[in-house]
Amino acid sequence: MKHGTKPRPPAGPELHGLLAEFDSPGALLTAAERVRDAGYTKWDTHSPFPVHGIDEAMGIRRTRLPWLVFVFGVLGCVTGLALQWWTNASDSREFSFLPAHLQGYAFEIGGKPLFSLPANIPVIFELTVLLAALATVIGMFAMNNLPRHHAPLLAQERFKRATTDRFFVFITAADPKFNATRTHHLLSGLGGSAVESVAASSEPAHLPRSLIYATTIVICLLLLPPLFVAKARFTKSAEPRIQLIRDMGNQERYKTQQVHALFVDNRAMRPQVPGTVARGDLRDDAHYYEGKVSGDWATTYPPQLEISESFVRRGQQRFNIYCAACHGLGGAGDGIVSQRALARDTPGWTVPTSLVNQTVIERPLGHIFNTITNGIRTMPPYGDQIPEQDRWAIIAYVRALERSQNAHLEDVPVELRPELR
Repeated sequence: MKHGTKPRPPAGPELHGLLAEFDSPGALLTAAERVRDAGYTKWDTHSPFPVHGIDEAMGIRRTRLPWLVFVFGVLGCVTGLALQWWTNASDSREFSFLPAHLQGYAFEIGGKPLFSLPANIPVIFELTVLLAALATVIGMFAMNNLPRHHAPLLAQERFKRATTDRFFVFITAADPKFNATRTHHLLSGLGGSAVESVAASSEPAHLPRSLIYATTIVICLLLLPPLFVAKARFTKSAEPRIQLIRDMGNQERYKTQQVHALFVDNRAMRPQVPGTVARGDLRDDAHYYEGKVSGDWATTYPPQLEISESFVRRGQQRFNIYCAACHGLGGAGDGIVSQRALARDTPGWTVPTSLVNQTVIERPLGHIFNTITNGIRTMPPYGDQIPEQDRWAIIAYVRALERSQNAHLEDVPVELRPELR
């Protein structure tokens, strides 16, 4: 505004507020302090970049958004912890009234604890960050009354420079202290380059009908996939389900006990050809595959095996994988699974046999082979997991363990005997 020109207060019922323009951040700070001291409460400043100290100059109190973020962060932390406890450590028998897909799965795996805080940290961290971030975005929008699809300030030609090189103070007409004349006079005396009135927007306050229709259509389209999934889940059909990626799920095949005219006997199932054995399944060597010789437990290793240091070390590796969890690395029956089962007083638990006691030492090799293959008491069978050669290798290592616990001086190499105590 030129000096010496008497300001003329804008008038009219459509007045939305008054806008004052300034040339520098310092002038904006000074103007903000003057407006704050004048007692106005519904006003704002606009600048092309953050101005240090503008919050104090406007008298803006600290936002409650950090508390909202903190609460939702704690909620995410507790939710992640509770979710993992429920899914991993809760016993479904205690919550039988819930559907199966809502019950927990308290499975013991290798003697590991059902609930361990360090293992749950990643999920807890992710849920904490997720809920805190959502609270930040949603809370910021809600506290600032966003989004708004129209604003009268955006129609002001002068206000477009708020993103480049000009600074503005805007006082809305809804402020309790707003008076067109006095407010115009206040802004004119702040040393700004211009003061102009902002007319209320002629656009309706409600959302455009086109936007409402488009949003409704999009929501309806998004609901279609869940509805199709629900229909497929809760209805029955004689036709196979639609599979976009078949992966041989519905391939043409003969089913068990199905009638089919392809064969003379009209049976889809074909009987085994008499006198034939599948390749590799003959297993006619009872010594190697069953640990027996002439119906008795074998006392020697099968002749096709070469007992060497590498063979025993292979047995040690397999022993540490399959056996040490219960029998212990030294074979004394003090493995971690057994220790935890005893600590929890697990019903029906049988302490694993010490593999270095005299009873096991006197057992034939074939007897130990049969125990590994078919299991005994609470020990499960390992015939389907450990190949025959590895079972014999484990036996060789067990014999080495037994010898180590009952060794004589003659068993120690001469060059190592001076190191014995």
